[in-house]
Amino acid sequence: MSRSRSRRLGAGVVAATAATIAALTAVPLTVVAAPAPAHAAAARDAASWLAGEFADGVLPGPFGGPDWGLTIDGLLALSATGVHAPVRQAATAQVAAHVRSYNSLDDWGISGFLDGGSTAKLLYAASAAGADPTDFGGFDLRTETLSLVAGADAGHQRGRITSRTTADTGPDASNAFDQSFAVLGLARSGDVPQDTVDFLIRQQCAAGGFRLYPDTADGPSPSCDEQADATLDVDSTAMAVQALLAAAADGAAGATAAAAKGAAWLVDQQRADGSFGGSGPTTGANSNSTGLAGQALAAAGRDAEAARAAGALAALQLTAANGGAAAADAGAVAYNTDSLTTAVASGITDTDRDQWRRGSAQAVLGLVQVPLGRIGLDPPPSSPAPTPTGTAPPTATASPTATTSPVPTGSPTPTGTAVPTPSPSATTVPSTPSATASTTAAPSATPAPTTPGLGGLPTTGAAITSYVLIAFLLVGGGVLLVVLGRRRAA
Repeated sequence: MSRSRSRRLGAGVVAATAATIAALTAVPLTVVAAPAPAHAAAARDAASWLAGEFADGVLPGPFGGPDWGLTIDGLLALSATGVHAPVRQAATAQVAAHVRSYNSLDDWGISGFLDGGSTAKLLYAASAAGADPTDFGGFDLRTETLSLVAGADAGHQRGRITSRTTADTGPDASNAFDQSFAVLGLARSGDVPQDTVDFLIRQQCAAGGFRLYPDTADGPSPSCDEQADATLDVDSTAMAVQALLAAAADGAAGATAAAAKGAAWLVDQQRADGSFGGSGPTTGANSNSTGLAGQALAAAGRDAEAARAAGALAALQLTAANGGAAAADAGAVAYNTDSLTTAVASGITDTDRDQWRRGSAQAVLGLVQVPLGRIGLDPPPSSPAPTPTGTAPPTATASPTATTSPVPTGSPTPTGTAVPTPSPSATTVPSTPSATASTTAAPSATPAPTTPGLGGLPTTGAAITSYVLIAFLLVGGGVLLVVLGRRRAA
């Protein structure tokens, strides 16, 4: 999410313009080299495969119905790589038309519930996509997010993103992913309140890692260090590092030091082959955790470690040469080595396809290495346009209509993000459509209600905006308006 790190501008142009931007905006810029071309090409191949998994702008969940959190994550992956603008545009329109399907329980006939994490993720997604976050699908997501941030009367929970409800939906299940999206979304759409940053920092233990949940069996604990059995989580730390870098660029106190400490902790968790594992059921090396961690390391300027993470992800990618029975799905990235081996031998089954979608969405982030805070602001890394491989981009087909269970679970999913009840869930990671895409177009088909209020993953911004930004950089003077507009939109 780091807004202070630009990894995608051409070497010659950046060197000449970075100093100008810094002088005009008083915001220091650090110019960092783009990832290796081989990794950029791998990212584009993975994103192209993912584009083929969309149907009418929607990615389905494991039971066939629309999964709005995963759809946003897919959009971010496509936007970070700049591929398949029509798919991004369709997905943006679908997400905008289904805001309440994602951040409320309205589709289930339960009124009065607004999920904090999902709302924050939508705010970030709209901002990263170049859409108006104050009028996304007719909703002012910035105002809604701010209304869900706990105030001074919440004591040590002050600044926490929470859910609002008039129904009995159980305890608030917001977590570090939700808080990171709140910080990211508020930083991208205007000023980020210091209280929201402070609460996120309190989720960091002295060792440097961040816990996933701020709550214990006895209720919310004041800080990570005050929870004796706190589990430090790679995915949560990767998200927090990127959010804090975005907050630091916005002038938030304490964010820079906390982000650096978190990045150092991530380096210590990296395995010999460059991969990462999460916590709980995701402790084994996997593409979701590796994608998020690699992206965070790149945002923090840890180039060598980020490159190693990208190499581990590329080793999990199907190609026409190594795909075996799954060669038709070239470009897709496996969740782990077992999944890759099984697919090469037997192909990707319908049952396993959901895991491949989730793994690929977050793997793209670690391959392309555009920080969450810069998606939609920095152009995708340049590399030769790949020859189309894997599943072709979808033609217009009816959106999935199967429904999923309205009762989300509370444990992290293999997508690298948590699925609270009924708060935000998995991943990443991350609406990322073209900046010019309409956010009000009605979907071609009305999906049946699916699991609501499942926030989750990180996501990224718009490719067209990136090209516009380059043009303004070349012009020179116009860059100030672009940068200030992006940093203070709303």
